[in-house]
Amino acid sequence: MSLTDALRLLPLAGPEGKPCYLAGDGAGFLSRLADNMEAAQLGLAGELIEEAHQILDGRAWTPGELHLLAVQLTEALGNVHRIAVSRGARLPAPTYDDPDGIDDGDDVTL
Repeated sequence: MSLTDALRLLPLAGPEGKPCYLAGDGAGFLSRLADNMEAAQLGLAGELIEEAHQILDGRAWTPGELHLLAVQLTEALGNVHRIAVSRGARLPAPTYDDPDGIDDGDDVTL
């Protein structure tokens, strides 16, 4: 595995909004800290979804409440997207990406 294969996109942005990466095997202190941060971000996103349902179901919101909700949902969606990209990059390649591993059923003998 090369160094670039072991880079993990962290659940936070660096200065100027640039992505932060961690190199390692995923078992160290910083990896566990990143895991905990991802769990917290996902939990907050779930709570925000519930809050959004309550606000929208009430049908008595102010423009300020809707604006704040949109800002918070946008931030949460950005966090969840970053987590999905990070986790997706660490998944093993699916076997169907290997053209030799696909059984397309064309090998019929008569």
